[in-house]
Amino acid sequence: MEGFTCLAHVADDGRSQTILSHLQGTAGLAKRFAMPFGGEAQAELAGLAHDIGKYSDAFQKRLRGCPIQADHSTAGAVECWERRQLFAAFAVAGHHGGLPDGGSQTDRPDQATLWGRLKRKESLEPYGDWEQEITLPQAGVPPFLMKPSGPEWIFFTRMLYSCLVDADFLDTEAFMDGRSRERNETSMEALWDRLQSYISGWFPPKGELNRRRCQILERCIQEGEGRTPGLFSLTVPTGGGKTVASLAFALAHAKKHGLRRVIYVIPYTSIIEQNAEVFREILGRENVLEHHSNLLYDLEREARPHTIRLAKATENWDMPVVVTTAVQFFESLYACRSSQCRKLHNIAGSVVIFDEAQMLPLPYLRPCVWAISQLVAHYNVSAVLCTATQPALEPIFREFLPNISMRELCPPDICRWEVFRRVSFRQAGGMTWDALAAQLNAHSQVLCIVNTRKAAQEVYGRLDNTGSFHLSTLMCPSHRKEQLREMRRRLKEGLPCRVVSTSLIEAGVDVDFPTVFRETAGLDSILQAAGRCNREGKRPAAESIVYIFEGEAPAPPLFSDAIGAGKTVMSRYTDLTSREAVHRYFSELLDLKGKEAQDKEKILSLQQSAFFPFRTVAERFHLIDTPTRTVYVPWGEGAGLIEQLYAGGGGRILFRQLGQYGVSVYEQHFAALEAAGDLEVLENGAAILRNPALYAAETGLSLEADSGKGLFI
Repeated sequence: MEGFTCLAHVADDGRSQTILSHLQGTAGLAKRFAMPFGGEAQAELAGLAHDIGKYSDAFQKRLRGCPIQADHSTAGAVECWERRQLFAAFAVAGHHGGLPDGGSQTDRPDQATLWGRLKRKESLEPYGDWEQEITLPQAGVPPFLMKPSGPEWIFFTRMLYSCLVDADFLDTEAFMDGRSRERNETSMEALWDRLQSYISGWFPPKGELNRRRCQILERCIQEGEGRTPGLFSLTVPTGGGKTVASLAFALAHAKKHGLRRVIYVIPYTSIIEQNAEVFREILGRENVLEHHSNLLYDLEREARPHTIRLAKATENWDMPVVVTTAVQFFESLYACRSSQCRKLHNIAGSVVIFDEAQMLPLPYLRPCVWAISQLVAHYNVSAVLCTATQPALEPIFREFLPNISMRELCPPDICRWEVFRRVSFRQAGGMTWDALAAQLNAHSQVLCIVNTRKAAQEVYGRLDNTGSFHLSTLMCPSHRKEQLREMRRRLKEGLPCRVVSTSLIEAGVDVDFPTVFRETAGLDSILQAAGRCNREGKRPAAESIVYIFEGEAPAPPLFSDAIGAGKTVMSRYTDLTSREAVHRYFSELLDLKGKEAQDKEKILSLQQSAFFPFRTVAERFHLIDTPTRTVYVPWGEGAGLIEQLYAGGGGRILFRQLGQYGVSVYEQHFAALEAAGDLEVLENGAAILRNPALYAAETGLSLEADSGKGLFI
């Protein structure tokens, strides 16, 4: 390009950025991002190499308005590959289109694998001018990669890719905007001071229960300051204050060891919203990022600086405290696209709390545990499995982390479970739905949890009309939230409140009933249900009964192993809440399923046998893998949103808003509704409910056409 300055970008106002400036800026950021895991040299190399294809005549002409195609990412991958820099070659090759599968040497140039991309070298436009400005370093690798190729190489490459794509985006954004993105610079010390202010009124504690809670809190603070980074468990009974205690550990630990952020990983959005609100109250709204599929930062309606910062932070998690879902966290760790992977490097050097760790789905349990193990072993992460019902995961962690033991933050001498016992369990035997409803109607305030959506509707239909509620995923999220608000109001005011629900109410939903009925399930579900009984500890445990009953309909096959393991434990232990009973239950359940069931898609074996199968793994790893389709219902504000959709407003923001008015149904149910003419199917596979009569204010979407195999939540 003699006579021209080679450019990387041209802004709308005519300003231009040279390739050299962009490569150096990207390399500097990427190098900084990779420091927590020792990948600085590789990240700097990837940053310098990623856009050298832009030195070609074709790209420069395209940048100046000529409508021609110009592949600019393959060139950098080729240069890295020829220097035996495998990790950087993958990261550079995928920095726009996503990490490719490695493929094989027999792949053709038109294939999307790395081998295919490398074979395009001869057809690339000449880009040799880069050597006049850039020298690519021969980059070393962290010591843990100094062994034959394996899954650790794949994990590192994805982390390196994260550093590159985030640095590339941020450098480009800063040039285009004329200024760098505003960062939240709140220190862990400042957050620690806020927590101290929040808990200052708790001491000295009043009453035995509060005294024990404060002991747990103080122990977590001591452990945070005294323990070296690694793998921890926090086993605290319901009511023990584990949310604040785990935050106290995380902040004390991060402050002591120079860790950069705290990440909370929570299984369901029904819990995440209330926990995030607690953290915002303690630490300030400006320091907490809530990131999940149900939360929308609508910059069209609310373009305030704070909202803009939060919306941008969802892209890369550059915030001191992040609250997210297990789906978002683990699917990002096994993703191949830049939009999901940008955030990964910001997990390194963090404290990661896995709340309700027993909810990790069994079909992906081993890949999840392996990913946590990688973060702990090589990426300066302290991981905490935080739950009232600790799963028996130690054997799996010992397999993946043979040199690192799991350390319990709150041993039995501190956390005496009998102090927190707030319920008594009773076996109620088999019941017809009529008999069950009669017992429920005899209580003014009672919660009943059943295993299927069909059972929930059957039992609800038999309850007295006054003060009775139904809750299941056949109701859209907005509808469920409204029902929960009304339930809490009635419970607080002492009004009649009889609720029949599926298991969605178990996962940390903050409600307090004097009596609970739970259809036979796994012990973890039974104990979670018990957490909704006498939650505030205001009644004697002997008068707060959790009845375990056999329902009229057979349990779904999905539950058979959990129910079997639960019955085994219930027959051997009188105290179902004891650590011994809980540990035995999870051990029984994992033994029943076996290793194969804990990695249904064979993610780990694929990473061992294939050559960097990034794309294949991403396609297989879906933490919630249910064959459902979404039906948008015209309930409440959903009706107006559907009208906007009909008017042609089908953008990303509108669909995110519609998510609050969507119901997930199985394919057979969906097909029956469609055949009856009750749905209008959209291009994305979802549908709009055309017959509003099929959505009831009490029970949500009609199950008349369903197969009876309703979702268990």
